[in-house]
Amino acid sequence: MNAFILSVIVCLLAVLLDRWLGEPRRWHPLIGFGRLAGVVERWLNRSPMHRGLSLSLGLLGVLIIVLPVLMMAELLRWTFNEWAYLLLQVVVLYLALSIRGLTEHGRAVSEALHSGDLENAREQVGRIVSRDAKALDDSGVAAAATESMLENGADAVFASLFWFLVAGIPGVLLHRMVNTLDAMWGYRNERYLYFGRVAARLDDVMNWVPARLTALTYALLGNTRLAWRCWQTQAPQWDSPNAGPVMAAGAGALEVSLGGPAPYATGVKQRPVLGQGAAASADTVDGALRLVWMGVWLWLGVLALFALAGLLSGIGA
Repeated sequence: MNAFILSVIVCLLAVLLDRWLGEPRRWHPLIGFGRLAGVVERWLNRSPMHRGLSLSLGLLGVLIIVLPVLMMAELLRWTFNEWAYLLLQVVVLYLALSIRGLTEHGRAVSEALHSGDLENAREQVGRIVSRDAKALDDSGVAAAATESMLENGADAVFASLFWFLVAGIPGVLLHRMVNTLDAMWGYRNERYLYFGRVAARLDDVMNWVPARLTALTYALLGNTRLAWRCWQTQAPQWDSPNAGPVMAAGAGALEVSLGGPAPYATGVKQRPVLGQGAAASADTVDGALRLVWMGVWLWLGVLALFALAGLLSGIGA
């Protein structure tokens, strides 16, 4: 069977498996990977403010963690037979995706807001964002959750599908590992400023195309004209080259205002406004989740059409 058709089948099965099972409650590979990354960082990051040394050790840390996993993935490709490897691809992509997990986190926030339980909403949003949840009002909680849904939709859903289609298991594994290292090491503080820079730049590079495809997806599924205008005019003001387009387009698609001042433990961070319209609410969080799910089905539908066209052309030939 055509390799592209098989890849589309894998994507569909992995999404269905995620929808059915959600994330593993125990023994998730990313948890073990995160612990390994923590050990490596503590071992290597001894001179965080020595620019050249810290950059070199950060690169070494990435290689130590990433290369053995990629080598194992390539070895399995040659070890497994076709059907066993197909099953392995489904499992790996399923573990890389987090659509149901994202949905559960988002709904926990929106349901608390719908019921008027601000304290519970703050507690739930505190599990998915790093800002000071206790300082957020209803709108602030909803905005934080909406931004998280939009951004994580790009990182944990669409980018995983993209890199699997481009490079199979090695592609999706490399993306998830780099994305996790960026989340752990990519802080712009004294400890990680140089050590985490390699992981952060790799994450920027690997997410550049998926982020823009995600922004386009959000724009097509909402207020397209406003989403496009927000993407073009507001995204360049954001400090992240990939989160900016995703959240600006998503906010425009939802016709909501996001961004702006955000409280953190270190103080209030002034951020550009994204989108246009009313302040965020529980409905906005639900709307962001709908964008992600509709986007997933749109991607699968387009992929299925391409696969069908390829199959028909092969029959015709």
